Amino acid sequence: MSDEFDRLKDALKSAPPSPDAARRAANVAAARKNFDDLQESAPQPRPISDRPFRAGLIKGVRTMLTKISTNAALIGSTSVAALVFGFYLSGNFTPGTIKTPAPAVITSSASIGNVAEPDGSTAPASPQAETRVEHDNAQSPADLALTAPTTADEESFADLDVGADAAPAAASTATAQATQSAPSPRSQVLGGVVAQSNLVEMAPPPPAISRLVAPAPSDIIAQPQPDNTESFANAEQNPVKVTVEEPVSTFSADVDTASWAIARSSIMNGSLPSPDSVRIEEMVNYFPYDYPAPDAGEGPFRADIAVIPTPWNPDTQLVRIALQGEMPAISGRPPLNLVFLIDTSGSMQSDDKLGLLRQSLKLMLTELRPEDQVAIVAYAGSAGQVLAPTPAADRGTIIAALDRLQAGGGTAGQAGLQQAYALATSMTGDGEVARVLLATDGDFNVGISDPEALKTYIATQRDTGVYLSVLGFGRGNLDDATMQALAQNGNGQAAYIDTLSEAQKALVDQLTGALFTIASDVKLQVEWNPAEVAEYRLIGYETRALAREDFNNDRVDAGELGAGHAVTALYEITAPGSSALRNNPLRYATAAPVEGNGELGFLRLRYKAPGADSSQLIETPILQSDGILTPNPDAQFAAAIAGFGQLLRDDKYLGDWDIEDAIALATAGRGEDEFGYRGEAIRMMRLAGSLMPH
Repeated sequence: MSDEFDRLKDALKSAPPSPDAARRAANVAAARKNFDDLQESAPQPRPISDRPFRAGLIKGVRTMLTKISTNAALIGSTSVAALVFGFYLSGNFTPGTIKTPAPAVITSSASIGNVAEPDGSTAPASPQAETRVEHDNAQSPADLALTAPTTADEESFADLDVGADAAPAAASTATAQATQSAPSPRSQVLGGVVAQSNLVEMAPPPPAISRLVAPAPSDIIAQPQPDNTESFANAEQNPVKVTVEEPVSTFSADVDTASWAIARSSIMNGSLPSPDSVRIEEMVNYFPYDYPAPDAGEGPFRADIAVIPTPWNPDTQLVRIALQGEMPAISGRPPLNLVFLIDTSGSMQSDDKLGLLRQSLKLMLTELRPEDQVAIVAYAGSAGQVLAPTPAADRGTIIAALDRLQAGGGTAGQAGLQQAYALATSMTGDGEVARVLLATDGDFNVGISDPEALKTYIATQRDTGVYLSVLGFGRGNLDDATMQALAQNGNGQAAYIDTLSEAQKALVDQLTGALFTIASDVKLQVEWNPAEVAEYRLIGYETRALAREDFNNDRVDAGELGAGHAVTALYEITAPGSSALRNNPLRYATAAPVEGNGELGFLRLRYKAPGADSSQLIETPILQSDGILTPNPDAQFAAAIAGFGQLLRDDKYLGDWDIEDAIALATAGRGEDEFGYRGEAIRMMRLAGSLMPH
C-alpha cells in the first residue's frame, strides 16, 4: 500500500498553482452546489440504488466528499484526492490517467439548452424533458463523466482548481472533449462536475468481461401486465316474492344479446365468465324460437303463454311469456342511413378489435340496398369524419375508408358522438331511418361524467328519431355498463361480437330486426293471483325492472322490439300449500283466498308505435290450461339456457340440479336448429362444465 500512496502523493505534488482567491471562491461555490445535487445532499430524489458489492465504497466516498465540501480551504486539492482514491479502490486507476466511465443521464424539466450533436453542431433539447437520473449498473456517483457547461459559470467551471498534476493546457483539452456527444472512455478529465441542466445523455461503453455480474433480484423489474378494467351492468338476482304482499311484477322488454356472446368468449378462452356479466334474459333471447307470429292487422307482435314443470324443482312451475314481432316485407322498408362511429383509440389495435370490426362491417354492406347511405366517423385523440355520406352501392369507396382506419391515441368519445348524431340527422329525409352504430372495445370516454347527464343527452337525440346501437369488440377493458346505458337510452341494441360468425348473426341475419323498430317502449306487467300462486320470482331482467307506476307512464322509457324479434320471459311460480314454499305466512296479513279459478295471473302489455307519443294496451290472462302436456323443444331449450345462466351466477334456487342436467335438457330441446346456434350452446355448456368446481 505504501507504494500506491507514494504514487498518489507524487501525482498531487505536481499540481498546478492555485488560482487567485476570487476564482477559488467561485469554484468552491460551484463545486459545493454540484456535489450536493449529485451526491444526494440536495432535496430532489434520485431514482437509482447502490449496487450491493459497491455500497460500502460508494457510501465511504460520498461521506468523505460531503465532509470535505464543508471546508473551503480543502476543497481545491482534497476533493480530487478523494476521487482518485475512490477510482483506485474500484480498479479504474492507473498512474497518469483517470478513466471516465459513461456519464450519468441527467436532464431537467427546465430548459437545458442545446445538446451537442456528433458533428459538433447543436440541437435544441426538448422543453418537456422530465428530471431524471440514470446510471449504468457498474457506475458509482463518483464515476460521473463531465460535459461542458452552458451556464454563466462556464469560465469558472473550466478553471476549477482540482489540485491535480496536469498542465494548464489540459483544461481546454478536457473541455473540448466534453462537448462531444460520445467522448472516448479513456479521455483525460480535468474539470469539475457541472450543473444538472447541462449534462447530456450519452451511451455507456460496454463493460469489461471481468465486471459482468448478474443483476440483483431487486434490480429485475417485471413488465407490467395490462389491467383488466371490464365492468358490467347487472344487479342482485330477483328474490322470491310473496304474492299476497307484492302481487305485481313490472319490467321492460329486452332484445340485447351481448351477455351470451361475452360468456361464450370467456368460456372459449378457458375461464368461466364473471357472474356480474351474466344477464339471463340476454342469454335466453340470444336464440330464435318458433313462436306464432301476429296475424295481419293484429298488431306489431303477438303474446304467447306456456306453463311447464320446472326442471330443477318438481314442486314448482315455469310460466313462459313470449312476444313474437312481425316481419314486414323487406321490399317495402324505407331507406336506411347509417353512421358508423368507430373507436380508433390505441386499445383497439388488435385483430379481435379493429381487425374484426372491419370484417364485420364489410359483411354488413352485403345486406344494404343501393338507396341506403353510409358515413363513417372515427374518434380517438380527436373526432373526425372519415367518410362522407356515400351510397351503399359504392362499396369500394366504403371499404377503402374502412381499410384506412388505424388505431392510435387516446379516447375522446364525446366529440365523435356529437358529430355522428349531427351527420345522421343531415343524411335523413322524411320517412327514412337513421341509425348511429357505435363500435368500440368499451374504453369509451363519452366526456360526460355524470350518468344522468349522459342519459339525458342520448334521450334528447333519441327524440329526434336517430337511434343508437352499440357493438362491442375485444376483451380486457370492456365497459359493458356504459354500452348498456348508451343502447338502452338510445332506443338501440347492444351486441358483443367476438367472432366473424357472430358478426354474421348480428349484422346480416338479424340486420332488419336490429335497425327497424316495430314497437317502442314495450313494457310487461304481470299481476299474480294469490289464490293460485303463493310465491313467484322473475328469472333475469334485473337491469330492466320498472316501478309499478311506470307501466302507465308514457314518459318512462322502455325497450324496443325490432322486426322479427322475439322476447322470452320466465317466471318460477309456487302454488299455495306446496312443499317448495320458501316464506312463512305473515301472522297479521290478510289471508289469501282459499279457492282459485284456474287463472294464474293477468298479463298487461304496453307499447308505442314508432314515433308515437301515446302507448297502447294489450291484456290477456295467464291460465293453468296454458300448460304444455307434451315436451316442447322451444320451452325446454329456453328453460335449459335459463338454468345454465343461473349456474353461472351460482344461483341458490337450483338445489342439486347441475350442469349435466342443463346439458341433457338443452339436448332434448335442440330441435331442428337451422343455424346451429343450439348445438353451439350445448358444446359451450360442456366446456363450462369442465371449468366448474366438482
